[in-house]
Amino acid sequence: MKSTAPHIHGATTFDDLVDWGVQSDAVEGVSRSSGRLLFKGPNNQPETGIWVCTPGRWRLSIPRDEFCHFVAGRAVYTSDRGEVIEIGPGTAVMFPAGWAGECNVIETMRNIYMLA
Repeated sequence: MKSTAPHIHGATTFDDLVDWGVQSDAVEGVSRSSGRLLFKGPNNQPETGIWVCTPGRWRLSIPRDEFCHFVAGRAVYTSDRGEVIEIGPGTAVMFPAGWAGECNVIETMRNIYMLA
C-alpha cells in the first residue's frame, strides 16, 4: 500500500544518500555533505530530510527556522553571540531563522532536519 505521508524507514542508518558536495564557507578542513531529501513543499517550504557531514569547521547563517535531531557524531555550534551548543547523538536543536555562527564537526554527524 502506498502512503501519502513521505517516509524513510531506518532513517538513522539509511545509506542510500546523495553527495551534496563540499560545505561552503570553510574555516578549517574540508567537510563534505551528503543526504536524502524526504519532502520539499511549494517554495521549498517545508523541507525535510537526512543530512550527513564529515569533520571540518565552517561559517553558517540559518535562513529560516530549522529543527535538527542529531542521531550520530559530534559537533560544536558556536553562535556569533558566543553561545555554544555541543552536539551528540540524541541532541535536538531548534535553530531560529537568522542564527549565525560556526559549526565545528568533530566526528561525522547525521541529523534528521526540517526547515520551516
